[in-house]
Amino acid sequence: MGPNSENQTVSPIDHGGNLAEAERLFPQAPKPWIDLSTGINPHCYPYSTLPATAFSRLPECDDLDRLKLLAAETYAAPSPRHVAAAAGTQILMPLLIQAVFGSRPGHDLKAVILSPTYAEHAHMARLAGFQVHETTDLADLETADLAIIVNPNNPTGRLINREEILTLARHLAERQGLLVVDEAFMDVAVSGPSVADAVHEGLAVFRSFGKFYGLAGVRLGFAVAIPAMADYLAQRLGPWPVPGATLAIAREALADRAWQAAMRHQLADEAARLDDLLREVGFEIEGGTSLFRFVRHERASEVFDRLARAGIWVRRFPHLPHHLRIGLPAATDWNRLQGALLKL
Repeated sequence: MGPNSENQTVSPIDHGGNLAEAERLFPQAPKPWIDLSTGINPHCYPYSTLPATAFSRLPECDDLDRLKLLAAETYAAPSPRHVAAAAGTQILMPLLIQAVFGSRPGHDLKAVILSPTYAEHAHMARLAGFQVHETTDLADLETADLAIIVNPNNPTGRLINREEILTLARHLAERQGLLVVDEAFMDVAVSGPSVADAVHEGLAVFRSFGKFYGLAGVRLGFAVAIPAMADYLAQRLGPWPVPGATLAIAREALADRAWQAAMRHQLADEAARLDDLLREVGFEIEGGTSLFRFVRHERASEVFDRLARAGIWVRRFPHLPHHLRIGLPAATDWNRLQGALLKL
């Protein structure tokens, strides 16, 4: 815990999902809810029937080794030794901070986060005792001890090019700092400027499994870092960091290059279809990825309310009152979404 933890209060952070909140606010909405508030692929990977041993036995070391090999190949990591696997990337941030800054006093350290973005990273840095600054200017990250970029960004879809990230990482390494690049949505990035192949002492990369494969509930994420850092994370996570069922599903999905390529094309086509529909009813498309669209509407609050009353849950942002994030609908939900939008 950070040096100021005794004075900290932990408040819930607003994320996508949370259909219990939707039901509380709009109890009369038609069911089932269509949840478009997240950036999760509505077409989940069609994994094979799991063997009973995935649940009845502890995972074998070889199973995790095979997963790390596939992850290294998929994400272009230098080797499996550069990969640590965990039950989601959320657990990795505090461990990574401890690995790099554990012996340094938190109150003397500054975290700078390129924002607006995923709120948990700032939350984790504050809990670790950092002074946290959020900025829209990439140059401000040069002053950080810990710098964080989500690339492609959530919710805007902004992409920072590879050379700018690598230049920043080299600068931070010279200052004994660290740049963390969260590439949770890189699987669907059009140009794919991943830096997972170039990790060094000043650069670590997170990759998420569940969003692209539509399997967020299996809880799997990776850190790509120098071997010493990956080893540190593995030691802190213990001998069974990933459940057996998750190992079986992820190994199959990461090896399925044909499904991955076909899905990228399908998602791009569906995102273009969603753009056409949203523009038809007055939205401006300002960004996003092929898993979600970041849109502007002068009556965004009213639109959110009317969609919710139709049983369609999208993401709103109190600090961006004219913007919404709208995820891709499942095939069975397009007609209902179109009908609701045309009534706005």
